[in-house]
Amino acid sequence: MHTLDQLRSGALTGTRRLDLSCGLRTLPPEVLDLADTLEVLNLSGNQLSSLPPELPRLKKLKVIFCSDNPFTQLPEVLGDCETLQVVGFKACRIADVPGAALPPTLRWLILTDNAVSSLPAELGKRPALQKLMLAGNRLAGLPCGLADAQGLELVRLAANHFTELPGWLTELPRLSWLALAGNPLGWHRPLSVALPALSWQQLRLDGLLGEGASGHIYKVYRRGSKEVSALKLFKGAVTSDGLPEHELAACLAAGQHPALCTPTGELVAHPDGMRGLLLPLIPVNYINLAGPPSLDSCTRDVYPSNLRIPLPCLLRVAQCMGGAVAHLHAQGVMHGDLYAHNILWNPVNGDALLSDFGAATLLPIDQSALANALKALEVRAFGCLLEELVTHVHADGRHAPAVSGLEAVAQACLHPDPARRPDMAAVSSQLDLDLR
Repeated sequence: MHTLDQLRSGALTGTRRLDLSCGLRTLPPEVLDLADTLEVLNLSGNQLSSLPPELPRLKKLKVIFCSDNPFTQLPEVLGDCETLQVVGFKACRIADVPGAALPPTLRWLILTDNAVSSLPAELGKRPALQKLMLAGNRLAGLPCGLADAQGLELVRLAANHFTELPGWLTELPRLSWLALAGNPLGWHRPLSVALPALSWQQLRLDGLLGEGASGHIYKVYRRGSKEVSALKLFKGAVTSDGLPEHELAACLAAGQHPALCTPTGELVAHPDGMRGLLLPLIPVNYINLAGPPSLDSCTRDVYPSNLRIPLPCLLRVAQCMGGAVAHLHAQGVMHGDLYAHNILWNPVNGDALLSDFGAATLLPIDQSALANALKALEVRAFGCLLEELVTHVHADGRHAPAVSGLEAVAQACLHPDPARRPDMAAVSSQLDLDLR
C-alpha cells in the first residue's frame, strides 16, 4: 500500500500501479501527475463518492478499483477513459449505473454487493466485454442488448431477484462460467440428505490452512481422537460468487465422488453461530494446478510458464475432472467455477480433486431443457480447461494420436452452438484414450 507522503513527494513518479487507502474523500491531484505511466489505480477502502472530471487525463489507465467506498452511482467520467478495461466497485452503495459510465474498451465489470436494480442497454455495446460480476444486487432482469455480447464468458448473478432467466443467456457462444444461486427462480429440487452434525465442542483447531473468498479453512482434530480433517468456517458475507449458504447447499447436493472435495460433516453449535463444513484433509503433495486469472488474462487461468505435464498424468487429470463434472451434472449441480485454480492435483500420478463450490447452482429437475442448456455452458468450461492442459503436455511422437484425441474432445466442448456440444457423460467416456 502506498502513502500520500510518497505520492506528494514524487517518490512514485513513473509507477504503473498506485494503491491508496487512507480515508480519502477526494482524489489527490498528484494522482493525475502519473498520467504518462499509471495503468492500475486502486482506491478501495476510502470515503470517495465521486471521481474528478480530469480522470481521463490518465491516458494509460487500464484498471480502476474503488470497492468499499460510499458511491451511490457508477461515475460517468469512467466512460471517458478510453483505455479503461477493468472497473471494480464492489461493496459500495451503487444503485444507478448510467450507460455513459461504461468505458468503450470495458472487459470486466465488478459491481458485487451493491443495490443495482437495472443495467443500461449500452452494456451490450461493449464488444470487448468478457466478465460481469453482479452477485448480491437487486436485479430481476438483464438488458436485451446484452444478447449481442458475443465475447461474454463469465457472469455472476447469484443473490439477486431473478424469477426467470432470459432465453438468450444460455445461447451466448462463449459463456462458460455462470452463478445463479439465491434467486427466486422457483426451481423444484428434492431435499438433500443431511450430513452428520459435529459440535464445535467436539473439535480442536490446529492451525489455519488457507483462506478463500467465502471462508477460512483450518486443520482440526476430533477431541479424544487422532482423526484429522479440514474445517471450513464461512465468513457469512456476500462474495464475488454469492452467499455461503448456497455453497453449503450445493456441497450437500453434490454428494461423494473420488475426484470431488465434498464435505463429510456439518458444523453445529459454534459459539458465534458461524456455519461450517468438515472436509477431507487433502494430502500435502497435492498442489493447485494453476493460479486464478490475472487482470490481463481476465477469464483464463495463469499456469507456471515452465509447466510440462507428462501425457499419462495430464490424461489422468482430465479423466478425474471429466468424471467429477459428469457426476455433478447427474446430481443436478452446475459447479459454476470449473477452473484449474480450483483443481488440486498430484504431479506424480495426475490424481486430481475439484474444490470450491462457491459459485455452484442447483439446477431444476422439472425443466430438463433448461437444465441441459445450463450444463452445456459448463461443458465449454471443461473445453477451456482441456485446451489449456494440452498446451502444457509433454509427449513424444508416438503419443500424437492421443494428443490429437484430447484436442478433438476440447474442440467439441468449445463448439459455438451450445446445443451441439456433447454432454459431460459423453465427454468423460471419450477421455478413455489408448496410450500404448
